[in-house]
Formats: sequence, structure tokens, C-alpha cells
Amino acid sequence: MGGDLIVALDGVAFGLLLYCVAAGLSLSLGVAGVFQLSHGALYLTGTCVAWWLAADGTWIGFTAALLIGLVTGAAAGGGLAELLRHLPDHLDQALATIGIGLIFVDALTAGYGAQPRSVTAPPGLAGSLTIFGQSYPTYRLALIAAATAVAVTLYMTVERSRSGILVRAVAADPRYVATLGVEPRRVRLAVMMAGGALAAVAGVLGAPVLGPAAGLDTTMLTLSLIIIVAGGLGSMRGTLVAALVVGQIQTTVVVAWPAAAPFLLAVLLLVGLSWRAGRQRAKARIT
Repeated sequence: MGGDLIVALDGVAFGLLLYCVAAGLSLSLGVAGVFQLSHGALYLTGTCVAWWLAADGTWIGFTAALLIGLVTGAAAGGGLAELLRHLPDHLDQALATIGIGLIFVDALTAGYGAQPRSVTAPPGLAGSLTIFGQSYPTYRLALIAAATAVAVTLYMTVERSRSGILVRAVAADPRYVATLGVEPRRVRLAVMMAGGALAAVAGVLGAPVLGPAAGLDTTMLTLSLIIIVAGGLGSMRGTLVAALVVGQIQTTVVVAWPAAAPFLLAVLLLVGLSWRAGRQRAKARIT
């Protein structure tokens, strides 16, 4: 009982962390129309910022890492938006962002080295609690709370606010929005900045659980793509549900069958694509 609960909590924590990353990618692709494949590099940037500033586990360093991650991610997202504005073709965008991501990752690896690094949780969150007789890290519970707050904020902003209506309108019909006096390019720029900030801040929040390591950017990008394929572009609810499911599956497999974990990403991607294609065919038959 206790062991199953611990695995389930780990799945929730990892799923919510994935949501923070995938939500930004979903908005970037669904609203801004940018096929952003350097998103994993932005997450890795956040983990590196946390390691550089908060590896010793101080609140000052961790807070500074969050602020710098926020600014760095937003600046990177805005820069990518302006750069890719001249590349409307998704294939060109994919190739450009892959190259940019590789440059980012190489630069970061030169800074922290090829070996995995660890980040200590801030005071008060570095210990553990006993749940059903099992010890569970306090920081992971704090991560669940923080990521839940992000999820609620995103949902209220995108689905319930006036700004969210504008964002969805730009995704659906940018020409109509332009007739209302709103420049769609500025909305897309804001969305790209928000997506980049989400990815980098998620990296800072996740650093005490998953510190900087080679291949982490690829893993987070692949899982994010799986999530947005299953959850739907621009859908905060669908992205959240898909992220929680993927988080539970990934965590359970890592615990129960570690040798299969590296192959799980490809399986999940194939299942997600097949499921998505099935839904599209069903909608086509109905219409």
C-alpha cells in the first residue's frame, strides 16, 4: 500500500513537471504556429541555472535561479519568435530550432560537464515526511503544490480570461483578430515568451529531482511532444490529463522494469500518434 502510494506520488510529481514543459510547447505550436524543437534545451537551461546558483540549497540562490530562469526563458522564447517569423514553413522551423537547441546544449555541457549534477533542495524542503510508513521527500510534495498552482493559473488565464480568449482567437482566425485592431504577431510573441519562461522555470523547479545531465533535454522534449499529441494543441485540460498519464506510466515502468524505460518513449509516441490519427479519422467521418 505505502509503496504503491509513493510510486503514484512520484508519477503525479513527474507528470505535473512535464505539464509545465509541455504546456509551453503546446501554446507555442498551437497558437504561435511555431514548431519549436529547442524546448528541451530551455528546460535544461533552467536546471543549469539552478545548479549554478542553488546547488548548495539556499533560498537566496533558489529564488535567484527562478527569477533568472524566468527572464532567460522569456528572452529566448521572444528571440525565437522573431527569428522564426521569417520561416513560416514548419520543416524549416524544425530544422532551425534543432540546430539552435544543439548549440544551447553544447554550450551548457561545456559549462557543467558531461557528468550528471545534483541540486540540493532549499532549507525546510530538503528533508522527508512519513506517508503510510514510507519516507517521501518533502521537496517533491512542494513540487506538486507549485506545479498545481502553475496548472490552475494557466487554465484560468487561457480558458477563462479575456487574454485567453484573444489567444484562442489568434489560433483560430488571426486575420479576423487583425480586423479588430489587435496585431496577431504581438500575441504570438507573448505566447512564445510565456512558453520559453515556463520551460526554463520548470527546469529550475525540477532541478532538485532531475539535475543537469546529458540527454535530459531530449527526454523532456520527446515526452512533451507525446503529451501534446495526445492532449491536443493549445488545450490546457488535455495537456494536463496527458501529462499526468505519461508521468504515471513513465514512473511505474522505471520502478517495475528499468530496462524497458529507454524504449518506452518510442512506444508512447507511436501510441499517441495512432490514437490522435484515429480521433481525426472519426471526426472526418462525422463531418
